[in-house]
Amino acid sequence: MTPLKVGHLRRKHPRFVYNSFAVERLSEALKFCFHFTIEPDIQFAPETIIEAVDWNRLNALSPGTLELFVFHLGLIEMLSYWKATCSPEILVRAGSLDAQQIVWWTDLLLHGMREFFYVNQIEFTQPDFVRLSTSSSPAQERNLTGCSLSQDRDLVLMSGGKDSALSVQLLREVGKEFHCLLLNPTPAAQAITAQAGDQAPIIARRTIDPRLLALNQAGYLNGHTPFSAYLAMLGVTCAVLCGYRRVIVANERSADEGNVEFLGNEVNHQYSKTLRFEGAFRWYSETYLSKEAQYFSLLRPLYEVQIARLFARYPQYFGSFASCNKKQREGSWCKQCSKCLSTFTLLYPFLPAEDVTRIFAEDLFERAEAIPTMRELLGFAEHKPFECVGTREEMLVALYLSIQQAKARYSTLPAVLRYVEANIVPQHPDLPQRVRNILRAWGDQHHLPLEYADLLRKRLEL
Repeated sequence: MTPLKVGHLRRKHPRFVYNSFAVERLSEALKFCFHFTIEPDIQFAPETIIEAVDWNRLNALSPGTLELFVFHLGLIEMLSYWKATCSPEILVRAGSLDAQQIVWWTDLLLHGMREFFYVNQIEFTQPDFVRLSTSSSPAQERNLTGCSLSQDRDLVLMSGGKDSALSVQLLREVGKEFHCLLLNPTPAAQAITAQAGDQAPIIARRTIDPRLLALNQAGYLNGHTPFSAYLAMLGVTCAVLCGYRRVIVANERSADEGNVEFLGNEVNHQYSKTLRFEGAFRWYSETYLSKEAQYFSLLRPLYEVQIARLFARYPQYFGSFASCNKKQREGSWCKQCSKCLSTFTLLYPFLPAEDVTRIFAEDLFERAEAIPTMRELLGFAEHKPFECVGTREEMLVALYLSIQQAKARYSTLPAVLRYVEANIVPQHPDLPQRVRNILRAWGDQHHLPLEYADLLRKRLEL
């Protein structure tokens, strides 16, 4: 279906309304339902369920704490539905926002939705593009305490990829008590959680209203939203409801690199994994949600290639982890997308040939048809692939290391490496020094508590 033009949709649907939310206590779970309207006549009611709730803990929360967090989950959720029409006005009736909050949420929309704007060629920089308002006045005083959070338990967001697998393994090695939070669990996320010794993870299940999918089929707008912002809000919500002080994610330094420029602004597929978002979210959470809950990324100081090098030390996860979005629900790899090729390239220099081939069931460097995708990863295209992949620099470094490895293994280089050696490497005579620099790199801008920074640095130096 040909997409409808954004100008037509904005005129036809001038206002998006976050009407209300509802909380239902099931026998062993909490169900949240959010009610949105795209005026004049489109209604949505998506749901999220959190399983295995501690009712004693929940009943001990300060009045209004649960509702405060559910309201905020709805604010993140609404972006997935607003994008269908890009209505010029967003009205929040479900709760109150002060002036600082309105600025914060508008900033998240304008940064986190830039890939969506780029793909749909939407001129989001015009002054009247979107106006966020609320129909009720903010409360004069806010009780952010809720209930005391345990100093000794961490809540780790588990995706099933190598980054989150490495994070739980590092915490396990130093004896940290943690549990995992799994959203719509994939086979990989479930397997790694079990391997890490967590027998009581928190499970959340989020469902998309089928009416949104029907609109997409009818030509309404569709595209990327800042999913990791949703995970951040869900993580802090579950931490407060279940009694965890630290909410740990596995976002890396590489996420700060953008994909393309659009209308004079950087577009970053991974915006809600960046240091900028992490800092902004920490401020918002501490100001409006919980002064006790700490949100940070354990792997923030490292590049993807450094993470791959550390992950290569733990073969017990090789058969479990999976990062391919196309085959995520199957826990496998499509072997054709940029995410598969990036992950394969980053791991190749640090694993025996039989291990990397066993993970992907194929040597992806043998696929000559992968050369155009590799060129995109290296920056020889209109934009870097809209996936969570390594930076252009570290992809080049990983390929250089892969060439050295392959020469030691085989008499003839596989097709992708042969192309890179002949056409790319000669342009970069300083690659040996760049390899040393990136493998030893440490990003000083992070939010890790000192104990966790020391843990990561020690593992990097082993």
